Amino acid sequence: MGRRTRKLDEIGAWSEIKLEIIRKYAAAYSTILAKQPRLQHIYVDAFCGAGIHISRETGQLVPGSPLVALGVKPRFHEYHFIDLSKTKVLALCEVLKDDPTVSVYLGDCNDILLKQILPRCRYDDFRRALWLLDPCGLDYRWSVVEAAGHECGVELFMNFPIMAINRDVGRRDPSTVTAGAKQRMEQFWGDGSWWDVMYSSDGTLFPELLRKVEGPRIVEAYCRRLKEVAGFLYVAQPLLMTNPANAPLYYIVFASHNQTGMNIADAIFRKYRAQDRK
Repeated sequence: MGRRTRKLDEIGAWSEIKLEIIRKYAAAYSTILAKQPRLQHIYVDAFCGAGIHISRETGQLVPGSPLVALGVKPRFHEYHFIDLSKTKVLALCEVLKDDPTVSVYLGDCNDILLKQILPRCRYDDFRRALWLLDPCGLDYRWSVVEAAGHECGVELFMNFPIMAINRDVGRRDPSTVTAGAKQRMEQFWGDGSWWDVMYSSDGTLFPELLRKVEGPRIVEAYCRRLKEVAGFLYVAQPLLMTNPANAPLYYIVFASHNQTGMNIADAIFRKYRAQDRK
């Protein structure tokens, strides 16, 4: 009846790398914030999962992002874990020890982040927060990202789901994109400007003929929005994660108001970009 009898999610090597990146950054972040006694620092995972995965490569158990964060020293003052799946929330609660610094939420992270967690992350209240938005699809909304950007104490790691974007709205024939897919993309992007980013007539003989642009241009445009609309001062060059067939899965995006945080994230990303070139 313990966690080993539950069906656990399998994760690929790219997800294990992502967990390692989160661990490294969270450790550096917590070390710096712990030296400032006036500040309280908070960890938030909006798609926390069951807390344990199985490695597709080795078949071994792999601690999920909640356990990665809880293992960081010095510890954060608070941990907030959210998931929409009741099964995963119950599994996570089995894995977690009874800890007064941990709160687990069942529900839509967009509402929970805005109504319950963001008020606990106020810069003027001497609070700082590291948020992880790591869904499989277009599940977090721009309204959440923008609200976090306007609250100067929040730093974000985001999964920019380029594979899901290409599947839902990145069609060779733009007329085949459904109304539902357009609506999901608009909530994710924040407005309808995604269409002019996604489709271009550049390089075609006829201006009325549109073609989908490549992933780097799409994520670059999103990163510009993080600065120009959400108000983040710093956005690291995104790190592309691919599967064994070298197909793009998602970009890891980091946004912050802090130059030191930007430098740390960029250094971590550079290490994995260098490994890709070997």
